Amino acid sequence: MKKIEAIIKPFKLDDVREALAEVNITGMTVSEVRGFGRQKGHTELYRGAEYMVDFLPKVKLEIVVAEQDVEPCVECIIATAQTGKIGDGKIFVTDVQRVIRIRTGEEDEAAI
Repeated sequence: MKKIEAIIKPFKLDDVREALAEVNITGMTVSEVRGFGRQKGHTELYRGAEYMVDFLPKVKLEIVVAEQDVEPCVECIIATAQTGKIGDGKIFVTDVQRVIRIRTGEEDEAAI
């Protein structure tokens, strides 16, 4: 099993969720996060004063999938979340040792 963490632009969330549902990926955790990478924030004007916005709003998706579902899931996220502009985000894929469904006690792929 693998855990896919994707940091994407907030306005792409619904599109990504719908695209993942089409490839039978339905369970995910979504968090509103803030951060920056190479783009290092930007400046904005407020009441005539310019100020620096260091941390930009992003959305973090966390999805645990079986090994065979990793590539379709990653390709789906890339195809849907990509705008071609700086700040599109990142995807991290890590190993998951064990999953347990609390309600039933099911483990691993049966618990996903």
